[in-house]
Amino acid sequence: MSGEKNSEAEDDSQVPGSSNRCGTSGTSHSWSLDTLLQRLRAMESKKDDKFADVLDAVGEFGTFQRRLIALTFIPNILSAFFMFADHFVFSEEKPYCNTSWILALDPNLSEAEQMNLTLPRAPNGSFLTCLMYLPVSWDLESIIQFGLNSTNPCENGWIYPESKKRSLISEFDLVCGKEPKKETVQTMFMTGQLLGSLIFGLLSDKLGRYPTILLSLLGLLFFGFGTAFVNSFHQYLFFRFGVSQAVMGYAIVSLTLVTEWLVGEHRAHAVILEHCFFSVGVMFLTGLAYNLPHWRLLFLVGGAPVFPLISYIWILPESPRWLMMKGKVKEAKEILCYAAEVNKKTIPLNLLDELQLPGKKATKASAVDFCSNKYLCKVTLVMGCVWLTVSYSYFTMSLKLREFGVSIHFRQVIPGILEVPARLCSIFLLEQMGRKWSLAQTVIQAALMCLLMLLLPQGEDGPRLRQLFFLDTGLKSTLILLLMLGGCSLAVTVTVVFIYTAELFPTILRSTGLGLMSLASSGGVILSLTVISQLPTLLPVFLCFISSMVALCFSFLLPETQNQLLSDSLEQFSRARKRKDTVVPEDAFDDVG
Repeated sequence: MSGEKNSEAEDDSQVPGSSNRCGTSGTSHSWSLDTLLQRLRAMESKKDDKFADVLDAVGEFGTFQRRLIALTFIPNILSAFFMFADHFVFSEEKPYCNTSWILALDPNLSEAEQMNLTLPRAPNGSFLTCLMYLPVSWDLESIIQFGLNSTNPCENGWIYPESKKRSLISEFDLVCGKEPKKETVQTMFMTGQLLGSLIFGLLSDKLGRYPTILLSLLGLLFFGFGTAFVNSFHQYLFFRFGVSQAVMGYAIVSLTLVTEWLVGEHRAHAVILEHCFFSVGVMFLTGLAYNLPHWRLLFLVGGAPVFPLISYIWILPESPRWLMMKGKVKEAKEILCYAAEVNKKTIPLNLLDELQLPGKKATKASAVDFCSNKYLCKVTLVMGCVWLTVSYSYFTMSLKLREFGVSIHFRQVIPGILEVPARLCSIFLLEQMGRKWSLAQTVIQAALMCLLMLLLPQGEDGPRLRQLFFLDTGLKSTLILLLMLGGCSLAVTVTVVFIYTAELFPTILRSTGLGLMSLASSGGVILSLTVISQLPTLLPVFLCFISSMVALCFSFLLPETQNQLLSDSLEQFSRARKRKDTVVPEDAFDDVG
């Protein structure tokens, strides 16, 4: 009898409106209630979404979708290559003045003898890098006997006897007062990403995903591969400015195209795979830079795979969702039928006949709607703050590794290797916790790493705790480990944010919304570069902790998008946001199987 009573009590606790739902087990019941509410809202929205039914008939993840992922994500390897190439072409060089004038007196002088006779020395005995002895009309014996005394800055360029590779610095003699600031080069690249985010986002929503992807690939070909042929440092900066726009444009539009073709969790899996491809591209770049002896060869070999991507003009499909929103119903149906044919599926004719725009009018929208539409404005502002703070924290941790004297190859390869399994593990996180709580979880982990770094003793005058528990090398290794773990958590956060953002914005403005978010992300990177160069050691890490907390707070203001259908028009977007603010009537639970 007691068992029967217990079972009856359990059954009653699952009925909405029963007295037990507010009892001691209310936490688990509220979790089930939230799940039911999400399913009800998904069912309600699906009634009006005929496009979702057509995609189900096409096949959720068939040959067509797998081929689409391969086509759109392979170029991400090249995007990562072009994005981080600056780290390897500005290797440090030790220059000495070119004093080949003395070879006219004796062509058989070795390089060491030439430098010993024509270069002044510092008090510690090393050769001065930016000064030389003035040429004289003496013979070689007089120079050896009496030596040279009058010095002058280098007149005939520089030589680099200790250099093993040809870098951009030795190519254009960027030494002795001509050194470029890395912050300036990085800021130029980020400025290009700012413009690329806006330009390609607007073009994608105006012209379509297909032509915009082709345009960005053309930019990678011209500005990326073409960097190997520049004749001056200013030309190099111009080409890097152009390739940064193409890289950002491709990242935005390819993500948009895949998001609109896939359904359910396949969409999240595809974006995670895209970011894994990006990490592979970083490792590909590091391996090439380590083995190739010339910076021009780096761009020639690494940029050559862009040429086969020209074939995308024949094989890449357009987004049928975008075509529908632009009133091109016939073209959308043709692409859907082709996808079904590749997947060996058949779309029922009644579904295709129902695939019509309301009122048979194309949906219009513009960037002004981000200010005029209340719900769209709220999502944009909140998500923009999340992007800015996450981007600031991620790049600050990457830049802090440089301050610990970690080699460039270590800084690129080890985090790249760690980020691949970390991003793959986020698949389980997204499936079990949804978008909102996955974002919160990864941000909390990054904030915890920042907090641990702040609690560790710093500097030679730190607390006695350092003397008791840490040696210099031990503390340095611990801080490097925390930086890498925090960077991995934020890398997963970036992936979750990309998925979340693409699902939040409507199809008609999805690329523009992603462009605005990338604009905020670029602002976070520029802020990180400024803070690292201007503020003391601990303060940037403290700001990372604060920004992580800010991102955590803002993430709770966003609606959950897991198991929700994509919004296509602004009307659907506003209706979906309003629906989440309303209470579902209790009799609606009768429809849940």
